[in-house]
Amino acid sequence: MEPINDEIAREFRFFRVYKDGRIEIFYKTQKVPPSTDAITGVQSKDVTIQPEPAVSARIFLPKIHDPAQKLPVLLYLHGGGFIFESAFSPIYHNFVGRLAAEAHAIVVSVEYGLFPDRPVPACYEDSWAALKWLASHASGDGTESWLNKYADFDRLFIGGDSGGANLSHYLAVRVGSIGQPDLKIGGVVLVHPFFGGLEEDDQMFLYMCTENGGLEDRRLRPPPEDFKRLACGKMLIFFAAGDHLRGAGQLYYEDLKKSEWGGSVDVVEHGEGHVFHLFNSDCENAADLVKKFGSFINQK
Repeated sequence: MEPINDEIAREFRFFRVYKDGRIEIFYKTQKVPPSTDAITGVQSKDVTIQPEPAVSARIFLPKIHDPAQKLPVLLYLHGGGFIFESAFSPIYHNFVGRLAAEAHAIVVSVEYGLFPDRPVPACYEDSWAALKWLASHASGDGTESWLNKYADFDRLFIGGDSGGANLSHYLAVRVGSIGQPDLKIGGVVLVHPFFGGLEEDDQMFLYMCTENGGLEDRRLRPPPEDFKRLACGKMLIFFAAGDHLRGAGQLYYEDLKKSEWGGSVDVVEHGEGHVFHLFNSDCENAADLVKKFGSFINQK
């Protein structure tokens, strides 16, 4: 057995790389099982989207008052820099369950592949697989009974925070680029989105994604033609004034407004830090974020 080499080759915000090839992730992700919330009545369960490469999801179903009523559907993509966090972690389980109750919507929270086990672009491909799986239920004969029985696919939304917001943008562009006949995206929600902008984060992304376009990679710097392809008519962007990603998010918003997309975009800003709503979920601004997110889904 070769001796362990503790000499560091590279160090980034979320992980370091040793000269012997080992990668040390700085954050550990805990996971909790699905459950039924005693207060809101929101139920959750886990499903397999595809066995190999493994993609799964946690589905949240709000309390049903009228069995004949169809509910809007949200595909949710968690953040974590494509390295850590999970649809099954306590903070995302709690947030997404709260969102399902507020919006009275079915939420499919995707468990996609993470670096280093599955380097970027696995997260993008897994998210696409999840969206296609969701679309397979549009005619009411998919593999998941909650979606077959309760989902209204005329009110389908995509959303996520941080890296998950980046994935949400990607999915909407991909639908508009190559088409998905079973999908009609009602809107996209970006919470504190990641679109590069800081050298440290840019270099980390490029390290995780060896096949890339450099600092102008379209996943970091969406070009005008990608905005034009966005397959949704409306978008809601949440910013946080103390967010280190705020500047790049503003550039994204300005490029979106200047583009030939033709949809409508609303912006909400809170005087907080990055993904504050996950770590300070009881604060007034977190409640406001959830309320506005839910209102966007239910706008006529």
